[in-house]
Amino acid sequence: MAREGYPFLAVAAVLAALCWWVAQTQPIVAAAAVLFTILAGFMVFFFRDPGRRPPDVAGAVVSAADGRVVAIEPLDGADEYVGDAATRISVFLSVFNVHINRIPLAGEIDVVERRSGRYKVAFAEDASEQNEQSVIGIRQGDTRLVVKQIVGILARRIACYLQPGQQVDLGERFGLIRFGSRVDLIVPNHVEIRVSVGDRVRAGETVMGVIQ
Repeated sequence: MAREGYPFLAVAAVLAALCWWVAQTQPIVAAAAVLFTILAGFMVFFFRDPGRRPPDVAGAVVSAADGRVVAIEPLDGADEYVGDAATRISVFLSVFNVHINRIPLAGEIDVVERRSGRYKVAFAEDASEQNEQSVIGIRQGDTRLVVKQIVGILARRIACYLQPGQQVDLGERFGLIRFGSRVDLIVPNHVEIRVSVGDRVRAGETVMGVIQ
């Protein structure tokens, strides 16, 4: 379980225990006890942190998030960090997906930037530009890519553990977003895309593209 979930689990568990204790003499409180017990179970489910094994594929760029690919689109002009014509791959995470984010490309962290913005639904077409987000630039040799952790209408808290200059490994945990969100991956055109819109992907395992 991700450490960010411990406070939520603790509150739900304490309230559930308290309600069950009171319900021994006040049966009407049993309904609240059941509700808080279910909530505690949901917290364990939502903040689950399963192990992942990165693929043994040369030049692989893996998914940074679990979810469904909702868009693959070329960007107009050069990306400010990638520095070349680039493609954006957007993954939408529902509340039922694992929300741990993982490093898509081994290398060095060049940029970690928090940008304020709106709280539109995460799958909105313009959410990538208008919503609050964390922007991470990763460099491996001549290849640079960007990961965006984007908030949604419910997901308003981004956790990112990275610092500029940090060396990272493929599939390494680097953060999460609560509760339901979107993660964009912006790759240069010399990365061959290996996924399609509608595909289900897993953070740290699914090959999104391969450096050519």
